[in-house]
Amino acid sequence: MSSAAADAHGGAGMSWFMKVWGCLIVLTAAEVFLTYEQLRLEVMLFLLMGISIVKAALIIAYFMHLRYEKRSLFLTLIPAMVFVLVMMIVMFPDSFRIQTLRLISN
Repeated sequence: MSSAAADAHGGAGMSWFMKVWGCLIVLTAAEVFLTYEQLRLEVMLFLLMGISIVKAALIIAYFMHLRYEKRSLFLTLIPAMVFVLVMMIVMFPDSFRIQTLRLISN
């Protein structure tokens, strides 16, 4: 990205992208670490979904360049985000069904 383009985007040059990429690597490592821990299912799902939301926000803001868009575009994405969060809350109880399912063998 040229310096003129970086100035137009509030000074976000390659260093910002590398910092965000480093954060994404650290968050991914945290997710992998959490999968090997013996946590309760509810706690693990809550943590993993929370980390995934943070990662998605970083990707959307920096790599899809929405951080530098007009406010009206940002506000059009709010209903979609609310829909996704509501669907996560609605589907979350289904994650507990795995404890009561029987294994079917052929």
